[in-house]
Amino acid sequence: MAQNKRFNVVLVHGGFVDGSGWRSVYELLTRDGYSVSVVQNPTTSLLDDVAATKLILEEQDRPVILVGHSYGGVVITEAGNDPRVAALVYVAAFAPSEGESVDTLIRNPPPGAPVPPILAPRDGRLFLDKEKFHGAFAADLDAELAEFMADSQVPWGLDALRGTVSKAAWKTRPSWYLVATEDRMIPPEAQRAMATRAGATIVEQRGSHAIYVSQPDAVAALIVQAASGTKAAARESEANAAVQPDV
Repeated sequence: MAQNKRFNVVLVHGGFVDGSGWRSVYELLTRDGYSVSVVQNPTTSLLDDVAATKLILEEQDRPVILVGHSYGGVVITEAGNDPRVAALVYVAAFAPSEGESVDTLIRNPPPGAPVPPILAPRDGRLFLDKEKFHGAFAADLDAELAEFMADSQVPWGLDALRGTVSKAAWKTRPSWYLVATEDRMIPPEAQRAMATRAGATIVEQRGSHAIYVSQPDAVAALIVQAASGTKAAARESEANAAVQPDV
């Protein structure tokens, strides 16, 4: 289908994985006529990952719906201040405020909350315990796929874990948030709290932390909803401006 939408979509992955997990979401959106780009951020540091995202934003010929999964939510919170970004979509993602990082947001979890099975750092990089990857990250994926994801992990840098946001884009951009209700990496209650603080439109879907892989229809639907909502808000703003009396 020819690209005929008002917005482009840019997808940003999180830690321990790469952009290939977005493939099904990408295919659904492109079939619907969206121009979609996938950022391959190096997950070495927040500064590097924001820079990688901005490289892709600079290529866009339309306003962007910027989407982040997991740690990718931190990236879009900072990179989303780019003037090309019209709206943000968080998918089971961190949505920090100024001065916050993944490190600060996961510190001191409440009693009974799931704790991500992150191993001790090696040369400044982090991995998830392969034996616990399926249950923690991808419980609703089949064992074979989860095993492949565990064995193909991308090292996650300590500077990415600890990178702090300087300006939270959700304060000036409309946002949407998909809560994964069976997530064992970011507790659903924490997701709801961050989404509420950001003033996001919240949708809940049963799924693991890898919901962007296991439930691509739900993820794509929320992105389309964000595009539609942003377009409607823009039209309302234009209509209100048109009826203002001259002074």
